[in-house]
Order: sequence, then C-alpha cells, then structure tokens
Amino acid sequence: MIRAILNARPLGGHDPIDVTIVDGLIASIAPAGTVDPRGFAEGEAVDVEGRWLLPGLWDEHVHFTQWAQHLTRLDLSGAETAAEAVAIVRSAIVHGEFEDESVIIGGGFRDGLWPDEPTAELLDTVVPDRPVVLISGDVHCAWLNTLALERYGFESPDGILREEEAFAVTAMIDASTNEELDRWVAQAAADAAARGVVGIVDLEMRWNHADWQRRVAEGFDTLRVEFGIYPDDLDRAIEAGLRTGDSVGGTVSVGPLKVITDGSLNTRTAYCCDPYPEEAPNPYGRLLVPPCDLQPMLVRARDAGLAATVHAIGDAANRLALDAFAALGGGGRIEHAQLVHEADVPRFAALGVTASVQPEHLLDDRDVAAHYWRGRTQRAFAVRSLIDAGAHVVLGSDAPVAHLDPWRAIAAATTRTRDHREPFHPEQCISVAQAIGCSTRTRVEVGEPADLIAVEFDPLEADEALLRTMPVALTLLGGRVTFSIIDTVRTPVELVEL
Repeated sequence: MIRAILNARPLGGHDPIDVTIVDGLIASIAPAGTVDPRGFAEGEAVDVEGRWLLPGLWDEHVHFTQWAQHLTRLDLSGAETAAEAVAIVRSAIVHGEFEDESVIIGGGFRDGLWPDEPTAELLDTVVPDRPVVLISGDVHCAWLNTLALERYGFESPDGILREEEAFAVTAMIDASTNEELDRWVAQAAADAAARGVVGIVDLEMRWNHADWQRRVAEGFDTLRVEFGIYPDDLDRAIEAGLRTGDSVGGTVSVGPLKVITDGSLNTRTAYCCDPYPEEAPNPYGRLLVPPCDLQPMLVRARDAGLAATVHAIGDAANRLALDAFAALGGGGRIEHAQLVHEADVPRFAALGVTASVQPEHLLDDRDVAAHYWRGRTQRAFAVRSLIDAGAHVVLGSDAPVAHLDPWRAIAAATTRTRDHREPFHPEQCISVAQAIGCSTRTRVEVGEPADLIAVEFDPLEADEALLRTMPVALTLLGGRVTFSIIDTVRTPVELVEL
C-alpha cells in the first residue's frame, strides 16, 4: 500500500507536490520536499520524479465480458467491403486459427457504407461446412452463414440479424466456461489499469450479479466496478434486494437498470425524427421500447432503489427518454446521446439527466453519419453543446465497440479527429481539462479517494497523437498499486539518496 507520492506535478500546476495517503484517502498535499521519506516503511513511498499526477480514469460504459472475449476473436474492423471481410475469414481458416473451434466467430465489421452486401450465401462460398457468426462493430447486427442460421434457429434471407436477434445469437455463441471468462476478464482489467483506469460501469448483457460475486470471491480487486441490470432480470434483481450503490464485496457494487430503446447508426436502426435517406424496412429506425412500457419500467426500478440509464442514439429516442425521465421528476442517465435535437439539448441540464457519451464513436461513425444523417451532423455527438448547456457529461468507450482506453476518448473529444483527417465539426471540441473531468470521478484534493495515476507528459500540452498513447507510469486504487512501471516504490534509503 502506498502512503506517500513524492515529487509529483499536478495537472495545470508547475510546482511539484508531495501527497500522503491514509486509509486509502488523500491525507495531505504539500510542496515537494515537505514529506520525509524516512518516516515510511519500505515500499510505502514512491518518487514519481516529476511526472504528472491526475485522478484515476473511469470508462463509464463498457460490456466487459464481451470486451474480454473480443480480444480473443477474429478482428474484422479493417474490412471495407463484404468481400474483404470474407477474405479475412478465409485467411484465418487457412492459417489454422479455428482448428480447435466448432464455430468460427469474428467481430468488428462496419457495413454501413460497404458497396457490396453481406449475405449468408457469400459466407457459404468460403465456409459451407462450419457455422460462422460475425458480430458487427456496434454489436447491433450479426452476419451468419446458412449452417449458423440453422444451428441457432434463425431465419433470415440474407443472413443478417439485427437488434434483439443479434443480441440473442451473441449470447448463444458464448460457449466459454466461467473459468475462461474470468481469466480473460482479469487480463482485460490489468490492461485497463495499465491505461490509468480505476473504474468501469459494466453494462454487459448478462446476469452480472452472479459473475461479479464469483470474481470478487476469487479475489478480483483491480478496478472499481458498477454493474448494470437489464429488464429481463429486473424481477430477479428486485427479489434479490439489489439497490444501486450497494456493495457486493470488494470493489464491486450494483449499478443501474439499463434499457435499450433504439438501435444504432451503423445498423440504421437508431430511432430518428427524420427518415433515413434510403429505402429501409424501418425508415425512421426502430423504437424497441415504447413510452407506454418505458416509463412504468423506470418507475418500478426507482421504487426498488435502482437508478436507470437509457440507451438512446437517434434524436427521437433521446426525446422520448428525456420525456420519460421528466415524468419521473428528473434524474437518470442516457447512454450515447449521439443525435440530439437542438430543443432537447438544454433539457439534459434542466432535468438533471447525465449524458454518457462515447467520443470514439464520432470518429468511427463520421462517414456513416454524413451519409445517413446528412444535414444533421452539426448536432451529432454534440459534446460541447451539452456541456455549454450545463449538462453533466461522462465519457466512455462502449467496449468492444471502441477500445477500453479513456485516453482515446479524451483525444477524440478534444480534437474530433484521428488519422490526420480534418476535425469532424470542430466547433464541438472540448478542452483537455474538460475531457479529463468527464473521465474522472475524484480530484487530487485532501479527503478524496487515493485513486490516482501518474503520467509521463502534461496532458494539457499534448497533441492528439500523444493524448491517444499517453504513457501511464503508475495507477493507484485507494492507494494500492494496480499498475506501475516505476522502479518503485523504492526503499527509504534509496529515496533519501535521490
């Protein structure tokens, strides 16, 4: 356990400081040199040698089990056509990547602007004798070959499943044992800590209570975790007496009820006020939970002590979600808030509704938005407008949709570009300080939890590329080291000699 951090530079400050920690909380902050390292036992003090000290980072929206699984699956994110995706599958088979697996699983494709159509027949030409399931980058769509459709009991003329059916097949292909999942989760948590992450909101689409109880019992303590509950498990959660904020042990607690009310942009199922520019089965997208069902569900959750968060991507879905929270007297949270009508922007602050935004999505979806939301992109991913209107904004990744790495989200929110492209609506950029504020829950102040990170460079002076790759040297969770590359935690004698 660390009890002193010496010679750290605070964000926005130039004079180094010493920080002492007692019982996991920041006990004092003083000019560097004030704290005598000889007063600590070996391993209790660390000299960060002028590195910048920040609050630990949170990823406010992840699907942690899927993220851990995604890291083990075939990556299709580079495919720019259906044919290229099939070629990636073919190459993986040729190189023996699926020799020991009965089902070929891949993920990350984005077909919104593909010139050719993904079909079961196209997959059959490459793999006619084994089931193939490919999950889209936004996880709202799945592409199956004929054998996979038959195996999992779906009918689709083109092999494409959307929304509820896509979620269902994603659950069906999960043949991993709890032991495997927990091993992958532990590694994913360690990777997150190495990027300065101290906490996540896990909105995995499973009965998370059992998963996290098991992991806590096995010693998981790398991150703070708030886990979500879905409507199908609401009765079960109420029966178990789960309430938002309650600890289930260790660093894990109960999070919100999560309700998905519309689809996604890439799958063209986000529920919008204006129609999509091309013929589609659902020209305005899909409303998955109508207001007559949404509001009673939120009331029931509230009365049981569960906070609520609502997935809303299209502007019509956001408006209906805000209406539902207004009927409850305000509060709550909206996940994504990707397209918001100008008249609804001030309602977030007025109602006290948190906007949980994933800035990397604006770069993944900028070309899709320009096509399907043409004429409306000035209010797509409008983080600056929401903040300027007084809304409480938090940032996340929606991993596996984007990488679980808050530094990427911070870079996207502040520059709205990557790969040397022109910024996407730069008027919606926010400052680095604002983005860090939206990615943290604590401050470097006396009395605050010692969830702290030390980084190699000043984030306020970093460009887009450096922000994305910001080197993290130390991560503390309540004063406990969860990641370090510092020769640490030197002995008192070594500290005195510096």
